[in-house]
Amino acid sequence: MNLVAVVLAAGHATRFGSDKLSALLDGEPLLFHAIRAARAAPVSRVIVVARPGLETGTWPDAPPVEVVRLDSPALSESLKTGIAAAAGANGAFIFLGDMPVVPHGEAARLAELMGSAYAALPRHDGRPGHPALLSARAFPDIVSLTGDEGAGRLLRTRSDVVFDDCPDPAIHFDVDRPEDLGWLASKDRAPEN
Repeated sequence: MNLVAVVLAAGHATRFGSDKLSALLDGEPLLFHAIRAARAAPVSRVIVVARPGLETGTWPDAPPVEVVRLDSPALSESLKTGIAAAAGANGAFIFLGDMPVVPHGEAARLAELMGSAYAALPRHDGRPGHPALLSARAFPDIVSLTGDEGAGRLLRTRSDVVFDDCPDPAIHFDVDRPEDLGWLASKDRAPEN
């Protein structure tokens, strides 16, 4: 199965008050942590949908990282752009650029569960999180999204979505404010791969 990862990083981060994805966590831009999680997934390539001017780094070795620039901060536009770049793949993992501590092994578990499902999602305490794995069957439906809407509405209406009950609440943690980075830095976390 040919899977790709899409990292969404085109938003303006208005709640953060500055360039959130370039803010440092463990000495690296926040976005680099999300790209590293995407590269740990069982994928043939990683597509980063980034706003103009955002530093996306250099990533040697496999899987390769491709950057697609997008002027629109709308989540739906980022998702559509990423899915269009993933054309030809059997499925796409959706990672968010402001989720730096997604467990690296979760994507592999989702790929194992996927089968013929429309999508596979991690779930903690009954709430779905990230990364989401969308099958190629979901790709045409992404076109209907508008504004700051992600794929959540589509996924909630489907009966053919499978879930992995994940013990790690990090599938929900996104950085919205500078104090979120301070909180992360103060936690004793295992180093990322």
